Amino acid sequence: MTPLRRRMIDDMTLRNLAPKTIQAYVRCVARLARHFHTSPDRLGAEDVRAFLLHLLQERRVSPSYYNQARSALRFFYHVTLGRDDVADTIAPARQTRALPVVLSTGEVERFFAAIGPLKHRALLMTAYAAGLRVSEVTQLRVPDIDSARRVIRVRQGKGRKDRYVMLSPRLLEVLRTYWKAVRPHDFLFPGADPQRPISTASVRQACYRARLLAGMGKPVTVHTLRHSFATHLLEAGTDLRTIQVLLGHRSFNTTARYVHIATASLPSITSPLDRLAPSPGGGRR
Repeated sequence: MTPLRRRMIDDMTLRNLAPKTIQAYVRCVARLARHFHTSPDRLGAEDVRAFLLHLLQERRVSPSYYNQARSALRFFYHVTLGRDDVADTIAPARQTRALPVVLSTGEVERFFAAIGPLKHRALLMTAYAAGLRVSEVTQLRVPDIDSARRVIRVRQGKGRKDRYVMLSPRLLEVLRTYWKAVRPHDFLFPGADPQRPISTASVRQACYRARLLAGMGKPVTVHTLRHSFATHLLEAGTDLRTIQVLLGHRSFNTTARYVHIATASLPSITSPLDRLAPSPGGGRR
C-alpha cells in the first residue's frame, strides 16, 4: 500500500466513515490514477474534470455512481492533499428520482411461497418484516432477536447507528422453527463458514431463484422487500415519522417519497371525469 493511499484511509478513519465508504472512495481514486497512468497527487483540476466527463460520456455511469466518484475525489483533494484549487472545481450531478419497485401483498406471499431452503425463507421474511437492508439482515446475531420485548436490534446500520425494529409474532414463529433446525450460535444466518455471515451474493441468488419460481416479472431484491415494507406500512395508516425511525433514515425527505408510491387509497378517489354530467347519448355517435 502506498503512503498516499494509507494517508487517505487514515483521514477517512479519523472522520468515522463507514468501511464500505472507505473502500468505495479508495477505488474511485485508484481508477483516476489508472486512467492517467500516474499518481493522483500529480494531477490538476483539468485532469479531474476530464476524468469525470469520461465517466459520464464514455462509461455512462449512473448519477449515483458519479456523485460517489465526485465525493471521493473531493475528499482526496480537499482533505488528504489540501488542494482546494482542485476540490472546488468538481461539479455535482443531478440525481434522477425514479420510483422504486414495490410488490403487492399478494406478490410478497407468492415470493415467500417459492423459497425452498428454510434459511433463505427465514432471512428474506426477516428483511421484509423489519424493513432491513441486506447488510443489516446478514449481520444479525442470535442475541439480536429479543423475543421478550418483541424487538430486533439492528447493529451499526447505515450511518453507523444502532436501532430497534419490531419483531413480528409471525416472524418469531418462523425464526423459532429455523433456530431449532439450524441451531446457529453467533450469526443468525451463517454462511458456509459458521463463523461468518451469509454472503450478499448468496442472498441475491436466493432472491433470483424465488422470483423465477414464483413467475414474477418484477425484479426482487432485499431492497425491494424493504421498499415494500415501508409502502405497506404507509398504506395501512402508519405515520411517516414512525416509518422513518424504523427504516433508519437520516432525512425525512427520503422517507417522504413513499407517499408517491402508496396506491392503496387510489381506487377510492373519484376522478374529476366521473363528476362531469353525462354526455347526451351516453357519449356514443
